[in-house]
Amino acid sequence: MRIAVLLSAGLHPVSGAPVLPRVEAQAIRMAAGLGAPSEIVGLHAGPEAAAVAEALGQGLDRIEHVAVAAGDDPVPALAARLAARAPDLILAGRRSQGGDESGLVPYALARALAIPLVSDVVAAASEPDGTLRLDQSLGRGALRRLQVRGPVVVTCHPDAPAPLAYAYGRARRGTVAPLTVAPAALPAPALAVEERPYRRRPKIVKGAPAGGSAAERLKAATGEGGAASSGRLLIDPDPEEAAREILAYLRQIGVLAPAGAQPKT
Repeated sequence: MRIAVLLSAGLHPVSGAPVLPRVEAQAIRMAAGLGAPSEIVGLHAGPEAAAVAEALGQGLDRIEHVAVAAGDDPVPALAARLAARAPDLILAGRRSQGGDESGLVPYALARALAIPLVSDVVAAASEPDGTLRLDQSLGRGALRRLQVRGPVVVTCHPDAPAPLAYAYGRARRGTVAPLTVAPAALPAPALAVEERPYRRRPKIVKGAPAGGSAAERLKAATGEGGAASSGRLLIDPDPEEAAREILAYLRQIGVLAPAGAQPKT
């Protein structure tokens, strides 16, 4: 199985020093844990490779660096290199760290290469028939298991297993190979952007009927309908009368037991 791990030039949130984003280090561990004999290579497009050299100590033996000028779109160069390598699995993080963090590069690559994308994967395994078993995070602990066959782009979720420990000797043995790639001609995305003056949206009336008429919604807003209409308006009431009304309301909503009910033992 041929695997490519996309690497980005991350920055430390405190010091600003070049650092490998944690979620991309988790993607490297995910690739190394597939078990089947795999050819794993890192791929980075940017002005220099110093920002991603840390990945050699995190489990990669080789990083391919495609020179791209600062500020240029890396997608055409990455798409051209990936089309030439034709990997079975392309792993990436959800977004970079400290730099351009749009998170759109995996999606743009999947569109340029015309292959599917599976986002927010927390675990991956290789099946005997050559398919991949992916566990996709749906939020709040929910998972969805997918069976896919490559090529496919997969983005790693932060809840995936922690990165491998950094190994200095492995980082020394690893290599960074500079490449010169002719960028693929990709059509520029057509962005439909419309600017409008800001207008405050009306507040949603609490307790208003969703499918009611305008008159019913007006009554709910003014307290003449819905839950607000079931109460009594007391102006300067006697303390005992006010207490009776409060107790009656608490019994009505179920906070207190009805009058005369026997307490449970």
